[in-house]
Amino acid sequence: MRRDVSMSLFWRVCLINGAVFALGTTALVLSPATVSTRPVMSELVVLVVGLTVTVVVNALLLRTVLAPLDRLAGAMDSVDLREPGTRLDEAGSGPARRLVTGFNAMLERLENERATSTARALRAQEAERQRIAQELHDEVGQSLTAVLLDLRHTGDAEPSEVAEAMERARSTTRTCLEEVRRISQRLRPGVLADLGLLNSLSSLASDHTARTGMPVTRGFVPGLPPLTPESELVVYRVAQEALTNVVRHARATSVSLGLARVGDNVVLTVTDDGTGGADVRRGTGIHGMHERAQMVGGSLTVATPDGGGTTVRLSVPAAGTP
Repeated sequence: MRRDVSMSLFWRVCLINGAVFALGTTALVLSPATVSTRPVMSELVVLVVGLTVTVVVNALLLRTVLAPLDRLAGAMDSVDLREPGTRLDEAGSGPARRLVTGFNAMLERLENERATSTARALRAQEAERQRIAQELHDEVGQSLTAVLLDLRHTGDAEPSEVAEAMERARSTTRTCLEEVRRISQRLRPGVLADLGLLNSLSSLASDHTARTGMPVTRGFVPGLPPLTPESELVVYRVAQEALTNVVRHARATSVSLGLARVGDNVVLTVTDDGTGGADVRRGTGIHGMHERAQMVGGSLTVATPDGGGTTVRLSVPAAGTP
């Protein structure tokens, strides 16, 4: 590791002040100006001008030394770890270069640690979702199925009055069973492994329309490059969260869901005709979508034009892309 032998900031300030005072003293010694026991007006003017020049020169020299610190303080106020990559220019930092280098190294460590912890948390969340979904499917789903069969057999053996009550109970049980299956599917998108990403998104759009009555226009471009399983899960979750936000916040009447190839990336777009605005950008789940995109090396933007509507755009690299 190369040792930084540059002069510390403290000694630079001392040297600048000493040089300014030495220059002022030299100028006073070499100049013909004198000060009487009782200074006259002309002598006072010379003293004031000399003092002013000394202060101004000292201030200008100190500004060149301390200006990088002001830029560093401003950067500290504007840094957002949710948008990684912000760095200060070390080459133009002058005497504060060591501090700027340390600050950039600290940002690098914080971003790496945050990305690692976020990925770990999201993986733990997905594992917990799968566990809950499996229990819903295996335990609650099977129990409700057994109850439904028992009610059917009981209803066949009872009088007509009781049979009507049994039919209502069977209907309620079937509704509960369908709801459990729907929750299980939302928690664990098993269709990704069974049907693939495009069919899973189509199923998600159909489920959205069936639950809300809102039409979903699909625009899936064929010939998409393959994605890693992690990236496919991120695309599915972002689409799922974006459609949920449309229902909760956008007050839209229609939404479009698209998947296309742009260069070496696969781009998901979810666009609605709702109200848009800053409230949508701060809506529930936007932060989580950003975290998921960064976990697989992708990027996410939320655009809300003045004309209304909101577009969520997710770009993830294809499998094998460096």
